[in-house]
Amino acid sequence: MTDGIPLIPVDSSPSETIGLQTQVARLQALLEVSRQVHATIRESEVLMTVLKIVVRELEMEGAAFPGTDLSYGEPPTARAGDRLGIYHYPLLDRDNKKMTDLVVSTPAARALTLYEADFLEGLALQAAVALENARNHERNLQWARVQQDLDAARNIQQSLIPAKMPNLPGFSIAVRSETCYEVGGDYVDIIPLAEGGTIMAVADVAGKGLASAIMATSFRAAFRAMAVTGISLDILATRMNQHHWQEGEEARRRYVTAIFLRLDARRGEVEIVNAGHNPGFVITPDGTQHRISAAGTPLGLVPGMTYDYERLAFPKGSRLLFYTDGLTEVFREDDEEYGEDRLMDEFSRVPENKADGILEALWTAIHGFSGGGAQADDMTALALCHLPAEAKGQEAARGVA
Repeated sequence: MTDGIPLIPVDSSPSETIGLQTQVARLQALLEVSRQVHATIRESEVLMTVLKIVVRELEMEGAAFPGTDLSYGEPPTARAGDRLGIYHYPLLDRDNKKMTDLVVSTPAARALTLYEADFLEGLALQAAVALENARNHERNLQWARVQQDLDAARNIQQSLIPAKMPNLPGFSIAVRSETCYEVGGDYVDIIPLAEGGTIMAVADVAGKGLASAIMATSFRAAFRAMAVTGISLDILATRMNQHHWQEGEEARRRYVTAIFLRLDARRGEVEIVNAGHNPGFVITPDGTQHRISAAGTPLGLVPGMTYDYERLAFPKGSRLLFYTDGLTEVFREDDEEYGEDRLMDEFSRVPENKADGILEALWTAIHGFSGGGAQADDMTALALCHLPAEAKGQEAARGVA
């Protein structure tokens, strides 16, 4: 017995049979080998343990795992061109795919005995299980680190969504954003201007996930820097298009659809630019419905584009909705899409003057349509209401602007 492993009787006779005592010794040896091989969850330690067992317990000349720097004893590859006395034992995973080979060289290039071959086959099976477990453990650790980073990124992205609406007497504003994955490419923002007025934006970066989220954050920084200068919306959209294009090839693949609004609360007017985005919806007190369609291509898709703004009266009792296509591209089991018409119809029928109530009603309707199915895209919306005089008075009575 060496290092706690009972040695197996050696008999190179080709006519040998494994007797009961030999089988017991073999099982004891393999159990001890299994204990040693499975005693660690580090891949390199698993492999080195196997090599030491081969050389020390079986008194082989050397052992190695090709493709790694792990070997013990005289490396089998030292016998260039000489295949005698070199044996390969593949380590297969649960799907029967080879992870690596255990290569063993015998002393004086002799043949393996039946018992040695049997022991090595058993060792290879145990080593394969331990190696796969070690690799799975490492993958789990890596995924846990990635998940921690994604959770932090999600918290950061959520913190960039306006948490407190600006104080605009007579108006109700609400935003809502839910990502499909941990982070997403939707962007919504509200920016009060020093000289008066408020700029609002809803944008959607092409694609989903982390890459789109990074691009959305970059877009936000550029948009905010330009918006506070007070330039007109058409010039703002034109400059944002050129800026995004000049960010490079990857940014062009992650082009941005966006719809911008400037609210003049004193005059009760809005200016809107739609850069390749879904139509914005405006409903006035008399029930007139406006769809603000795209006035140009998505930002960053084509250089040198210019954009036009549309000015609309936004008197008391008016309401407005901007959204990303995650709200309209919702399907139910029969593959019917929710669509813009259904969204506009629901928006027009919501008996609410409060923006947050409108968004809650829309989300409820959309989830009801889909039957509670899994969310397939980022969903973001902004609602703006110019409160009727009576509603404004009720809000004031409750101490809410």
